[in-house]
Amino acid sequence: MATSTSKEKKAERPPRGGRATFVEALRQGIWEEMERDPTVFCIGEDVGVYGGAFKVTDGIIDEFGEERCIDTPISEAAIVGAACGAALMGMRPVAEFQFIDFISCGFDMIVNYAAKSRYRWGGAIPAVFRGPCGAGVHAGPFHSINAEAFFANTAGLKIVEPSTAYDAKGLIKAAIRDPDPVLFFEHKKLYRLPRLREEIPEDDYVVEIGKARMAREGRDLSIITFGAQVLNALDAAEELAREGIEIEVIDLRTIAPMDKGAIIATVKKTSKAMVLHEASRTGGIGGEIAAVIAEEAFEWLDAPVVRVAAIDTPVPYSPPLEEYHLPQVKDVVNAARKLAEY
Repeated sequence: MATSTSKEKKAERPPRGGRATFVEALRQGIWEEMERDPTVFCIGEDVGVYGGAFKVTDGIIDEFGEERCIDTPISEAAIVGAACGAALMGMRPVAEFQFIDFISCGFDMIVNYAAKSRYRWGGAIPAVFRGPCGAGVHAGPFHSINAEAFFANTAGLKIVEPSTAYDAKGLIKAAIRDPDPVLFFEHKKLYRLPRLREEIPEDDYVVEIGKARMAREGRDLSIITFGAQVLNALDAAEELAREGIEIEVIDLRTIAPMDKGAIIATVKKTSKAMVLHEASRTGGIGGEIAAVIAEEAFEWLDAPVVRVAAIDTPVPYSPPLEEYHLPQVKDVVNAARKLAEY
């Protein structure tokens, strides 16, 4: 067992289940998978001695040793390359990006190697590439990106972004067990949000990749979203319910493969659809969701599909400018009112 060089107190093993925040649920899930499967290991910048930039891997190096919790140089391309090579040889790496923005440094290896290996020679890459995404915490343009649309056009990748602590744990466990490469995006604003602290089951559970969940039932219109925007959708729905407008909120949980069945089912039910995401509007995943609705549920629509998203600029550092840039609850409420009246 490796001995940490940190002067900080050794982190304790996370409990199995119990009340947990989003970040605690992630840590539980990774820890349990490392206990269950000796081929699982963590790799990334500061994942070991420091415990990860957001402490998702806190204490793992003390428990599992330096061979299974590997601190790397500041080279995302090297992290992705090492993870892909290890996965091809039978290991199950969990590779962390300190901020998901820097996944771009490993873009070539992910889209031209990890995503295509199964199709080129049958060699699966069972690797998880995870890290914090998203804005709203005043981290500026280099630490606030939402990258799902960059990768959704690449066949062979699975893309996951949970919005609850329960799903965070269940989906990270499912991602680690999955035979294909999984991009696991964790909105940093959710990590320690008090409202997301919830009771996590003690038993070993997974949340199926590719299945959406109904976050709120409604009859008048549907909001299809994921990640931190689920909270904005729920807050908007609560406000509009006082006006007699009942909104159904669908949390995709997985961007690829997308749960088209859940999307079509909610549109058939309410006949009006809003797509909500935090990334910039142009070229965002909302366009793909709108296309699915137009192709497969057009005859049930009573209004055009509405997109609510960030404006087409990099994420500003200035707090008021960042708030203007991002979709807010008031933006969802205003768009929903217009859609309901259509």
